[in-house]
Amino acid sequence: MPSACRSPPQGLPCCMISRTPDSPKRQSEHVWLKRLMPYRTPSKTRGLVELAITFVPLVVLWVLSSVLVANGYWWGLVLTVPAAGFLLRLFMIQHDCGHGSFFGHRRIDDWVGRAIGVLTLTPYDCWRRTHAIHHASSGNLDERGIGDVRTLTVAEFRALGLWGRLGYRLYRHPAVMFALGPIWLFILQQRLPFGVWRGGVMPWASTMGTNVAIGALVVVLIWIVGIVPFLLVHLPIVLMAGAAGVWLFYVQHQFEETQWDEAKDWQFEPAALHGSSYYDLPWPLRWFTANIGIHHVHHISSKVPFYRLPQVLRDYPELKQIGRITILESIRGVKLVLWDEVSRRLVSFREARSIA
Repeated sequence: MPSACRSPPQGLPCCMISRTPDSPKRQSEHVWLKRLMPYRTPSKTRGLVELAITFVPLVVLWVLSSVLVANGYWWGLVLTVPAAGFLLRLFMIQHDCGHGSFFGHRRIDDWVGRAIGVLTLTPYDCWRRTHAIHHASSGNLDERGIGDVRTLTVAEFRALGLWGRLGYRLYRHPAVMFALGPIWLFILQQRLPFGVWRGGVMPWASTMGTNVAIGALVVVLIWIVGIVPFLLVHLPIVLMAGAAGVWLFYVQHQFEETQWDEAKDWQFEPAALHGSSYYDLPWPLRWFTANIGIHHVHHISSKVPFYRLPQVLRDYPELKQIGRITILESIRGVKLVLWDEVSRRLVSFREARSIA
């Protein structure tokens, strides 16, 4: 599960290197960042259209499902599945707002993101801060632990005691990560900004303000449809969307050919390009996930709006071959849980034992 709000570490690195730290051939800095500059300008009209075609169907499906369930038509719960897809897509719009790439206006993006955060149960300002840290340090072995999935090296895992190893195994178990994880993250953990005691008033204001708005919305919806239809409809939507979101975040950096480096070797562009996956999904899933699978491009330039990411792949087809994983490969990759600093790849617990 990605960690929630925490205070940022000091001295986030901002230099860049090549794919492997011992490579004699250095890449020129910011190559891809410069190439992607023309794609960074968002369209306010396109943004309004994307917001409308995501939010309106979500409301319609939620209302229809609630009315059907309230009148004894239990098959109305089937509508919660596409509704969860639209809620997931709404979170991806919130994600672009956090990067300032949806409308391209910081204040508008922030207030749209805060409003969406009430529906996604995510305190926007607190999440935006930790997510920015994730982008600034992704793939850096010395800057793990904020806004990412906890990943230990083989040596670190061996150094743990019995209970530490058991705890890590449980944390990385698929049932915990993708079933219990979304419940813990979206329902419980994000209700209080744990770990930000030195983060000032912002995380608390963001979290408490979101909680108050969530509470008000819940009261209104229960008053309209009743508590039973509300729980039967809303909880599945939130949990399915949350599970899909956790899964996407997981496979974007936890795949066989990912890259991690120590701080002395870490550089931004190679880490973004090779440490993030290109999750090659079928078109319907690409639409509902707002192209977040083109994650290596997103990490190179987070200012590129999600609807322009496919254009980048069309113009630079060589990017399709970097970090590409399919749905089947992503499922197989769940067993990869430890970073082996010798072979420079993710390995399973079984492989780690053979290495020992």
